[in-house]
Amino acid sequence: MVSITSNNQKQQLLSKIATNDGHGENSAYFDGWKAYSNDPFNLTDNPNGVIQMGLAENQLCFDLIQEWVVNNPKASICTVEGAEDFQEIAIFQDYHGLPEFRQAVARFMEKVRGDRVTFDPNRIVMSGGATGAHEMLAFCLADPGDAFLVPTPYYPGFDRDLRWRTGVQLFPVVCESSNDFKVTRKALEEAYEKAQESNIKIKGLLINNPSNPLGTLLDKDTLRDIVTFINSKNIHLVCDEIYAATVFDQPRFISVSEVVDETIGCNQDLIHIVYSLSKDLGFPGFRVGIVYSYNDTVVNIARKMSSFGLVSTQTQHLLASMLSDEIFIEKFIAESSERLGIRQEMFTKGLAQVGISTLKSNAGLFFWMDLRRLLKEPTFDAELELWRIIIHEVKLNVSPGVSFHCSEPGWFRVCFANMDDETMRTALRRIKNFVHQTKGLHTKVAALKKQCSRSKLQISLSFRRLDDFNSPVHSPMNSPMVRT
Repeated sequence: MVSITSNNQKQQLLSKIATNDGHGENSAYFDGWKAYSNDPFNLTDNPNGVIQMGLAENQLCFDLIQEWVVNNPKASICTVEGAEDFQEIAIFQDYHGLPEFRQAVARFMEKVRGDRVTFDPNRIVMSGGATGAHEMLAFCLADPGDAFLVPTPYYPGFDRDLRWRTGVQLFPVVCESSNDFKVTRKALEEAYEKAQESNIKIKGLLINNPSNPLGTLLDKDTLRDIVTFINSKNIHLVCDEIYAATVFDQPRFISVSEVVDETIGCNQDLIHIVYSLSKDLGFPGFRVGIVYSYNDTVVNIARKMSSFGLVSTQTQHLLASMLSDEIFIEKFIAESSERLGIRQEMFTKGLAQVGISTLKSNAGLFFWMDLRRLLKEPTFDAELELWRIIIHEVKLNVSPGVSFHCSEPGWFRVCFANMDDETMRTALRRIKNFVHQTKGLHTKVAALKKQCSRSKLQISLSFRRLDDFNSPVHSPMNSPMVRT
């Protein structure tokens, strides 16, 4: 007997989490990834394919990493030199993580922050990437229906990371281009009041520093305002600092940990940092996420929750050795910063040549591109229409601002560190050609409008002359129209 089951019946067999749209895959952000997956660019095999510029990945220093791996074979248990440690690393480890790994990560975090702060290895909690770290903190700090304030624009993955399985909401703090999307105390207060009016319980504020997608940093005064704000409301502060080592120009990166140490009367139980090695080292595939909390209870509970997303001991072992090599780490941080700066400058200067401006930035693996003047009208529908042209005709996967919850249409995030130099040059050529074609089209449209205006003027003048002939001053019989 054949059983026919409808989609609705199939959904009824599964949980609400399994069948809802909480993952956020139906957004333009992920649609761009799908377009790339279906037609990936390759210099030789598919030169007309889609170039991936929607992935914030740091691929500019893998030569340094590979050199270190070759020179340090004992760091891996899968080499002849390191095989003697295989059993010790392969057997069961508790969820605290290898002591040498936590110590190395704490030291690396200090190094990235210029040795201006210290981190306690016993507060390092592992997770499966920053995604797991954010979800773990959301489970620790909030109940279903509670909300976190988040300044806009913000990383689209936060909707998945913090909301999907936890039932937590994200409430926007609207930031605008008029002040370069800076987070202000006024904007924080307004968002908090709106949430209160809507009977939404705010449990915390989530900030991204350096910002994804803006590539900008929070200065010390802004961080002080933020810490003062969350203390006044008695809500948590979650600081995502996963791009801390991607700063390539002044001003320097300032961690919330510096401000916490300096702020008198700050309730440190409210402060939590999310970190990972995905962006600063370029290891997203290793899935190394970190929660660093100043709250003892959160550390203990998060550590128990980390059982669901631990970092493999093989990965811990390798990274503990690499991060403990301070000479290499200093060289890597400096070289990565220099290469990121060079690549970002090449891209933004190339865009400036065709009149495309970008938000001034000095960190991250991306920049915030302003295409407002290319919109047919200042709406998000027009932004998505332009984005579809860029994806399907220009063949570039850049991410539209609407997917980052930007308050204004016409902004796009462009990732620049996940490709080689030749691919970058190809991408720039495509953008320049597109802008030139668009300018040409706009010129033709303007000319047509001008021509239409002239035609209308001529018709108007003709009718004026006709009116003159029909006026009492002229005899109707003398009118050429009558004669005709």
